[in-house]
Amino acid sequence: MKIGFIGGGNMAGTIAQGVVASGVCKAEDVLVCDINEEMLKKYTGGIKTSMDNRDALLCDYIVLAVKPFILASVLEKLAKENISGKVFISIAAGISVEEIKSVLGKDSKVIRVMPNTPAQVGEGMTVIAKPDEYISDTEISDVIKIFDAVGKTQVMAESMINAVTGVSGSSPAYVYMMIEAMGDAGVLGGIPRDISYKLAAQSVLGSAKMVLDTGRHPGELKDMVCSPKGTTIEAVSELEKRGFRSAIIEAIKKCNEKANNIK
Repeated sequence: MKIGFIGGGNMAGTIAQGVVASGVCKAEDVLVCDINEEMLKKYTGGIKTSMDNRDALLCDYIVLAVKPFILASVLEKLAKENISGKVFISIAAGISVEEIKSVLGKDSKVIRVMPNTPAQVGEGMTVIAKPDEYISDTEISDVIKIFDAVGKTQVMAESMINAVTGVSGSSPAYVYMMIEAMGDAGVLGGIPRDISYKLAAQSVLGSAKMVLDTGRHPGELKDMVCSPKGTTIEAVSELEKRGFRSAIIEAIKKCNEKANNIK
């Protein structure tokens, strides 16, 4: 499998390093293209680089890892080349497969995915839009392998992708804010900041693992921590008073609305 990247930013780097480290492909079979020469200097260990996006077409799979507002101009240039048989994997938020095909051609091979930044530590969550008839079973299997190299994957209908943006694509930002706030509260209580962040982050990590490993409802796990007249239920009561859950829901709704109206 040869994988090309158009755009050499953080997510491209994460995926490129992940597929090499996991053995999905060899370093020499990975090519990263970016017009910014400085961006390409971080790619070492045998990964190839180029300042010409057209070179990515030498690969079997091409990850479109540019910002949504740049994607259209990139696609227009690629459409002038021979793209027959190439599989394009778009990680651009808010840009549908139909929009990409309107430039590359209706019979082009396009798969849309939504990864997130924890892929940098091998714990990403990537949603892959269920492909159309132009994508073979082998090709979708290969795409799953690429993103399994940096975490977990889930195949869903493309109509769900924008909703996924708020729940997993952008959600690490909300979690980081919560960890930061928890750390600040620890500092307020006299805990050194580095230790406070460690306590908060490990608690979030462990709680997430409890949900995944036990399969129990998050509400049930929450109830297990809340003793009658205890400290935890006091904290939960205060969070409810201040609209903790509704704030998260409304934030995700706003995120999804933006994904539905990318300009």
